[in-house]
Amino acid sequence: MSIPWALRGLLVTAVLLSGAWGALALWYQVPGAAFRWLASAAWVVFVLVLLVFGGWRRSAPAFALYAAAFAALLLWWSTIMPSNHRDWADDVSRSLTGSVDGQVVTLYNVRNFNWRSDGDYDVRWETRRYGLDHLDGADVILSSWGMPGIVHALVSFGFDDGSHLVFSVEVRRRRNQSFSSIGGFFKYFERTIVAADERDVIRVRTNVRGETDHLFRLQMSKPAMHALFLSYVHQANQLAVKPAFYNTVTSNCVTIVYGMAKQIDPGLPYDYRLLLTAYLPSYLYKIGALDRRYPLSELTAQGDITARARATGPDDDFSRAIRTPPEP
Repeated sequence: MSIPWALRGLLVTAVLLSGAWGALALWYQVPGAAFRWLASAAWVVFVLVLLVFGGWRRSAPAFALYAAAFAALLLWWSTIMPSNHRDWADDVSRSLTGSVDGQVVTLYNVRNFNWRSDGDYDVRWETRRYGLDHLDGADVILSSWGMPGIVHALVSFGFDDGSHLVFSVEVRRRRNQSFSSIGGFFKYFERTIVAADERDVIRVRTNVRGETDHLFRLQMSKPAMHALFLSYVHQANQLAVKPAFYNTVTSNCVTIVYGMAKQIDPGLPYDYRLLLTAYLPSYLYKIGALDRRYPLSELTAQGDITARARATGPDDDFSRAIRTPPEP
């Protein structure tokens, strides 16, 4: 049975797109390098052969066979579930959890690593207590590693004693696993929330990995700060019980925070800059989350903390140093 040209064009397009997705899904999920190559290559050959029969020879059974094979692939895909029990990289090996007693929040597994290089560090996990009534401010830190349009976003909460705690939504890498933005679409990483000192989670980016960081002071009310802090704790507790996959678009370092913030302010608008995170400052400026008494360009220039972070010594107050502008 032959297929009309217009319908055939639509079917060929659907097979090409879904076939490419299937090849990548197999590449990122089939264990073992040899099996990964074999499975992906076999799928590509299968798709191409069916395209010849279905597209060129206008064979309806070829498309029907592909539909059945793709349905089987989707069934396999649905069985891939997230886990909290893998051989994790050291810096994401423990799950953050917390308990709340009135205004006091106790956090378990706060990271406080001393980084000398990406592979040389002192491992320290701590239990800490924080008083919500001592919250004094919140900053967003955007860290760029050179990918166009994309940065990593962290939120740092400041307290009236000068201390800071950073929350960071991150991929939970397995040991010797590297980050892949494409893999983030294919259940390649679980998601985790890290709570850490600024000296740990910011300094490792600026001083060890060579990233460029900008800090922006958020304009938030005390109740909103309290609610956002507790949202991080709630999200971390949920992940400790029910693991979830990281997704490059739908559940990344910004969209997860946006979801938490929207629970606090339901009128918070969605925007493309929540995906193209390098443009997040202009979004924050637009909604009034940054100090609009100053132009955004000035806030951006003042917020470049990279050089200040790299100039810190081992005995310096890191949080104070990155917030102290250089003398003219």
